[in-house]
Amino acid sequence: MSFLKEGSTGQQAEDFALAYLLAQGLVLVERNYRVHGGEIDLVMRDGTLIVFVEVRYRNNDRHGSALESITRSKQARIIRTATWYYKEKRIKTTARFDVVALTSADGQFHPLWIKDAFRLN
Repeated sequence: MSFLKEGSTGQQAEDFALAYLLAQGLVLVERNYRVHGGEIDLVMRDGTLIVFVEVRYRNNDRHGSALESITRSKQARIIRTATWYYKEKRIKTTARFDVVALTSADGQFHPLWIKDAFRLN
């Protein structure tokens, strides 16, 4: 889709993931929602669902894949942050936790979108 450019690769990865999800029909609600102890990269809407999206990028698998970097503790921080979001915004609809794992080759991002990647337990 889009070529890597000079600058913050993390920001470019998030921009790419956002454009990719918008092309899939999701609607952006909020970007980089932060509270003490956590951040959610993208808050989107998929029909009536609120979708909390974690974007992960790795240019190689030397230290594990982008997907493998979302540990249980990272999932717990995202869930905790989503809980704050629900309370602050007084959300009543159902939520889903998605991951967009990106790799790059030949100067391009390659997405792996995992819907419902993890759940509240």
